[in-house]
Amino acid sequence: MAKFLLWLILLVICWPLALLALVLYPLVWLLMLPFRLLGIAVEGVFQLLRAVILLPARVLSGPGRV
Repeated sequence: MAKFLLWLILLVICWPLALLALVLYPLVWLLMLPFRLLGIAVEGVFQLLRAVILLPARVLSGPGRV
C-alpha cells in the first residue's frame, strides 16, 4: 500500500517519471529473480550446515530439550 501511495505522489509531481517507473518495475523484478533464487539456495545451504554442526549438541542434550 505504501508503494502505491508513493507512486501516486510521484504521478502528481512528475507523471512521465511515474509512467517510466510503472513500465520498468516488471523488468527490474525479472532481472532480480535469479538473485533471489540464489539467495534462497545459499540460505538453505547455511541452514543445512548449521543443522549438521549443531546435531551432536542436540543428540547429547537428551529428549526433553529442543
